[in-house]
Amino acid sequence: GRYDHTHVAATAEKSGDGYSLTGNKAVVLHGDSADQLVVIARTGGNGTDRDGLSAFIVDANADGVSRRGYETIDGLRAAEITFNGAAAELLGEEGKAIDALEASLALGIVALCAEATGAMEVACDQTLDYIKERQQFGVAIGKFQALQHRMVEMRMELEKARSMTIFAACSLDAPAQVCAKRVAAAKAIIGKSGRKVAEEAIQLHGGMGMMEETAVAHYAKRIVLIDHQLGDLGYHMQQLESLLDVDDDAA
Repeated sequence: GRYDHTHVAATAEKSGDGYSLTGNKAVVLHGDSADQLVVIARTGGNGTDRDGLSAFIVDANADGVSRRGYETIDGLRAAEITFNGAAAELLGEEGKAIDALEASLALGIVALCAEATGAMEVACDQTLDYIKERQQFGVAIGKFQALQHRMVEMRMELEKARSMTIFAACSLDAPAQVCAKRVAAAKAIIGKSGRKVAEEAIQLHGGMGMMEETAVAHYAKRIVLIDHQLGDLGYHMQQLESLLDVDDDAA
């Protein structure tokens, strides 16, 4: 699948005292400015086998490494990276990187949830400030009950996201499947609640919400893009469904 972290096509082979790495990595955030790259590649197994994944560290400026950097739609930097026989140094045990990979992904997802929660809070605050100031029919639009209800709904989505993020962060040291279940639940909530807050912030700002000069537009874009990092709403709902039988009391 699109977000399956075991779907690794890059390969590494023994070469002298180290390894030779071949393959491509797409949309590597800040990959154009990194000096060192941590790369997951196959030293064994096929397709989506959990065994056979190894971690390597690679000098980003080494022979056999080429990078094409670009700006993403939310203003970050990313790169397409190609390895063509690049020298690589093994991290850990060969073929046994899956546990470290999944622990790193869980930590990364929680960090994204925290970032999204912060962006949602700013979007809520800026939207509230705007509707208090924007005048229509001689009064601030924040006086209209319908808009007050929408602001309350935005705040409810924010607090839901905050609670799930804290819950997931507190679960990082739980048994692997319990952690995976709770992290998937948090990321799914972030995907759903984040989009709701982003869309409402844009709509309540009116046409100004779409302008590059308006800060809330950038927060909204980042919130939506976070949903597509390390698994979107649909992916994490599938993950959660597959883990429903996991006993939370095991934590």
